[in-house]
Amino acid sequence: MIVFREEQRFTQWWLWLILLALAVIPLFGIYEQIIHGRQFGDKPMSDSGLILFAVFIFGLISLMFFMKLKTEVNSSGIKMSFSPFVKKNISWTDIKSAKIVSYEFVGYGIRFGSSYGTVYNTKGDIGLAIETMSGERFVIGTQKQDELHKIIQKYFIITDFPVEQKNDTL
Repeated sequence: MIVFREEQRFTQWWLWLILLALAVIPLFGIYEQIIHGRQFGDKPMSDSGLILFAVFIFGLISLMFFMKLKTEVNSSGIKMSFSPFVKKNISWTDIKSAKIVSYEFVGYGIRFGSSYGTVYNTKGDIGLAIETMSGERFVIGTQKQDELHKIIQKYFIITDFPVEQKNDTL
């Protein structure tokens, strides 16, 4: 039985504005070059190159639209998927530590090399930092940190809450 579930998507208005503005470029290029027969730009692409570029841009936008970060917690462990890239299923016995942290803004998507390991994030800077018994470290971003903390605490002892602040001062 699932006791916690969270699904997050990229919902930032400014991100979608940038992506839609990016989509206008190949559409305008196709309109100018293929429909009206006027070269698009100083060094225009071939018509097929322009179409391939448009397909690439719309593929990127579609990917962003369908990406989601899903977290589920139940009595056996934590399941996380960042569709369509990563799926993790961690049992409670495989978890060495779990705590809610503020990891500072590292960008969106999958970010490697933070002090907490790999970060899976769609928005914000708070997440569940997990270290497994094998030494793997990662953070699952959350917008429901209070609820997630209560559920995790039920199955695993968390000592640092409400949020561990990252301190980079020497």
